Amino acid sequence: MSNLEHEEQPDIVRGILAGVAGGLAAAWVMNVFLASAGKRLKHVVQTDEENWRDEVEEAATAGQPKEDATMKAADAIVHAATGGRHLSWEGREKGGPIVHYAFGALMGGIYGGLAECECGVTAGRGTSFGAALFGGADLIAVPALHLAPPESGKLSRGQVTPFAAHLVYGATTELVRHLMRRIL
Repeated sequence: MSNLEHEEQPDIVRGILAGVAGGLAAAWVMNVFLASAGKRLKHVVQTDEENWRDEVEEAATAGQPKEDATMKAADAIVHAATGGRHLSWEGREKGGPIVHYAFGALMGGIYGGLAECECGVTAGRGTSFGAALFGGADLIAVPALHLAPPESGKLSRGQVTPFAAHLVYGATTELVRHLMRRIL
């Protein structure tokens, strides 16, 4: 539902602020989803062989830290900003969540601003936005920027959980944006 349906005038700045709040909340909800229901979903959609392979890999790498795309992005940002320095492992562990929440807030802000323009961005109560973000970020940008292996940009059963997480992100962004926009 747009603000115009409530007989309010569109306000891009308030829309962006509401979207930023939505994006931050949604980034947190997305993390919670991935740590709980997302793990169960992954187990359900994978074959027994894929689940077995994951268990073997987890056992082989138990206790070893794993670097994700946000940690790689944090290091790349520092590398570019400092003219060549890299983050320590501890710096990457701290920088990864900062990148995740900053990206979530940025995308939420863009979404909130667009929602003020009546351009259909809120279709599906934010889930179409989440799906588009999954396609643009996970399938295209992350592999293109070498933040994940190239095969991560291909649709597979392994992408079901990240896709679902982005639907959760989009729906949460819209819910919070809508509530905040009524307040602002």
